[in-house]
Amino acid sequence: MTIQTISNRKQFSCLSSYAIETIRDRNLKAIQPFFERLPPDPYLEGHYRFRRFSHFQEKNKQLMQLPHAFFYQSKTYNPLLGNVKRDYEELSGSLVQSDAFQQTLLTFFEFCRQCSPFHEVGVHQIRVTADQSETGNPAPEGIHHDGVDLVGILCIARHGVSGAETQLSILKGSDPVFRKVLNPGELLVFNDHQFFHYTTPIMAVEESGYRDVFVFTCPDLPFNLPE
Repeated sequence: MTIQTISNRKQFSCLSSYAIETIRDRNLKAIQPFFERLPPDPYLEGHYRFRRFSHFQEKNKQLMQLPHAFFYQSKTYNPLLGNVKRDYEELSGSLVQSDAFQQTLLTFFEFCRQCSPFHEVGVHQIRVTADQSETGNPAPEGIHHDGVDLVGILCIARHGVSGAETQLSILKGSDPVFRKVLNPGELLVFNDHQFFHYTTPIMAVEESGYRDVFVFTCPDLPFNLPE
């Protein structure tokens, strides 16, 4: 299989490529302050991850926020937190209503229309921190699939840290076919069925630091919801 990095979403193949899209700088600046008020992730040991989760439907380029739902993955996809019903706070209403957020999310929806029959997207708003006493782990479950059709990872900001190299692999444990530290404004999109993914830990290069990302998934919830 030939793997391609695509910078034009019109050339994106759901089966044999991944894409890096650039988000407008003014949208990043408008969104970033909302990461300052994230609640701690109560499902992880340590004090390095802060998180919110909401899901949305798109119709005719209009977004509708869907009713609150818990987030669940089986241990098939998440050996660390699988089979746990996780209940996260919703994204801030001010963020959701902002033009910057809506334009950014609609960019991911354009990929979804190519690669998934679903019209719902999950949005995970995540800050991972590090200081001199604790590293931050963006993917404590290790290399994994999310259990969806399409995944997007958008870096909003990073400050005072090293690490956080995002990797894509065809087989679990094989050499990555893609590896890159995502810079602010870079949105990586890939087929979750085709690629395993992982992001390496972050370490503080100053007294403390952080990495802010959105993780988008299509559909909004994994396929393996409990009965």
